[in-house]
Amino acid sequence: MADSLASQIITAIGGPENVRSLTHCATRLRFELVDASKVDQNSLEHMQGVLGAVPQSGDRFQVVIGGGVATVYENIMHLPEMAGVGGASASDDGQKSNADVKAEARSKARGKVAWLDSFFEYLSDSFRPILGVLLGASIIIALVNLLISLNVIPNDEASAGWVFVKAIWKGVFYFLPIMVAYNASKKLKVDPWLGGAIMAMLMTPQFTGLMDAKTTTCVENAALGTKSCMANIFGLPMELSDYSGNVFVPLLMAAVLALVYHGLKRIIPESVQLVFVPFFCMIIVGALTAFIIGPIGVWVGNGLGVGLAWMNTHAPFIFAIIIPMLYPFLVPLGLHWPLNALMLMNIQTLGYDFIQGPMGVWNFACFGATAGVLFLAVRDKDKDMRQTALGALAAGLLGGVSEPSLYGIHLRYKLIYKRMLVGCGLGGVVIAILGWLFPSVTAAGQTVHGVTTTAFAFTSLLTIPVFNQMWVYAVSIAVSFLTSFLLIITFDYRTPEQKAEVLARAAANQKTAVSSVEAKGVAPAAATATATATATKTEAPAAAATTVVTAPVAGHVISLDETGDPVFASRALGEGVGIQPADSTVVAPVSGVLQTVAETGHAFGIKTDDGVEVLVHVGIDTVKMNGEGFDVKVKANEHVNAGDNLVVVDFDKVKEAGYSTTTLMTVLNTVAFASVTPKTGVDVKAGESVIDIQR
Repeated sequence: MADSLASQIITAIGGPENVRSLTHCATRLRFELVDASKVDQNSLEHMQGVLGAVPQSGDRFQVVIGGGVATVYENIMHLPEMAGVGGASASDDGQKSNADVKAEARSKARGKVAWLDSFFEYLSDSFRPILGVLLGASIIIALVNLLISLNVIPNDEASAGWVFVKAIWKGVFYFLPIMVAYNASKKLKVDPWLGGAIMAMLMTPQFTGLMDAKTTTCVENAALGTKSCMANIFGLPMELSDYSGNVFVPLLMAAVLALVYHGLKRIIPESVQLVFVPFFCMIIVGALTAFIIGPIGVWVGNGLGVGLAWMNTHAPFIFAIIIPMLYPFLVPLGLHWPLNALMLMNIQTLGYDFIQGPMGVWNFACFGATAGVLFLAVRDKDKDMRQTALGALAAGLLGGVSEPSLYGIHLRYKLIYKRMLVGCGLGGVVIAILGWLFPSVTAAGQTVHGVTTTAFAFTSLLTIPVFNQMWVYAVSIAVSFLTSFLLIITFDYRTPEQKAEVLARAAANQKTAVSSVEAKGVAPAAATATATATATKTEAPAAAATTVVTAPVAGHVISLDETGDPVFASRALGEGVGIQPADSTVVAPVSGVLQTVAETGHAFGIKTDDGVEVLVHVGIDTVKMNGEGFDVKVKANEHVNAGDNLVVVDFDKVKEAGYSTTTLMTVLNTVAFASVTPKTGVDVKAGESVIDIQR
């Protein structure tokens, strides 16, 4: 198994001796490490089968796998060298962080209020393990609705066949409170079967039958279309409700159960805990849930649902736009679970949900951005990103799952968010306008402004049929998808240096392929046909050969090794020089077309007529200055001559901001030439030769 993915991951993570414990959730392996500094993150991120590598606070580390995470986890735990290493499902360890974002994003948005952090992790771990069955049920609902709309099967709820089909997915949502109670109890280190059993008590036919008893008084709730009943139990009033599909009650019950459970374990002798702890918990917490917790949970869920419904009715434009604009920030931090719980409550209380339509707008903006990344990966021959984006797009469009896109791509390339948010906003505007002009009519005959659904559905292509006013929803998600897609392929999602690194790597791979073909005796013409456009153009006889690259700024020339930037020093972006500037004006080092001009003015990519690709990078990490102190004089796709002004830089501001002023310049397609030789250790003026090129 030396070459298996499991073995590769353990090697890159620092070896089995560096693993304290390993768990997994829906898409990620979660490591608790001895020393996180031993992790080879670069190796993990470029490993086939791995979508991303996410360092977290302390010595915790996540490896994003995707839908096959359970198999990879099992393969790792069966490695001989992993014998004795602790492992479990993600919710077994209360100390595990369930924040779904890179360490820097998490530190900005979470961790400042410990109890709030714990609350959202509690919500996450109560729902995450059942995402699979929820997804399966939502697809069944979508397929059934599609077949009904096509008149393939009749919409006849009286037929035995229809009852059977409905039971397949209805069971998931009817018994959802028991599932949530199980997971919530497990998260709080309580016997999960105990939590499930207490919640099941409220769903037995005998208990629900109390609502129809002669001594029970019921009142209809016209706003929600439900009824509230009051029974007399041993002389005490008990409010009865239909708890099927409710998620707030089991969450509250599990929290109270944890207090009672752990309290009893402290006072009951260990030898009899197996009998008496469950006994007292079922009596105490069962009674508390039936008399107090259950009615409170129903009241909280109904109140939140009615409040959002009021907003959707009276301020539909704000609601339809704010939901897709918020989700891109809520989902990576795990803060979207309260909204997911409200969706389920809406379906149970109102009979429909109005949040999932706008939520779908965000999802498809996310998938559109991923599609744009895939398009560019294919164009730029970026094999690693092509595989990542293809898998993420398939998971999104077919399953409605955004995690592979978020953790494998979007959070690694922050420019994506700028493009994607435009898609979210525009899609939100469309669904707001169309939802107002063409309102939905619920099964109860209510008119609702906005797209509604009677099912909890993962918003994918397969679940479009579950939405009322399906065409409104389809148009809205199409707008959000196409907007994000077009913005990504038009403006790219990478910084100039990130794009240059990809192009350089692709050129190197193709040169290796050409060399391999030539070594096998294939005609050079055939090998040349497989080379990059860059390599081909360097041999174009019509253009004068570029043999030197001049200094873009006056100053002292140093080698890339001395610049302090590990990426440039590795020559991943080609051979070149660093210049410690003595002037504020940066000029074009060669004549050619400006292929890239960074929005922040810190980087420029120029391609000469004969195919030499040069990157000028002003300062180190100056992208973080967001253009402050950079007066750009050119635009992308312009033709410049050597010596033309590119940007005037206030290097004093750069120093004050704490960044290096060293200006780096490399020949990106170094591999296409016989040699690229830098001249270092000298003082130069702008326009003097600092790099020699031989073909």
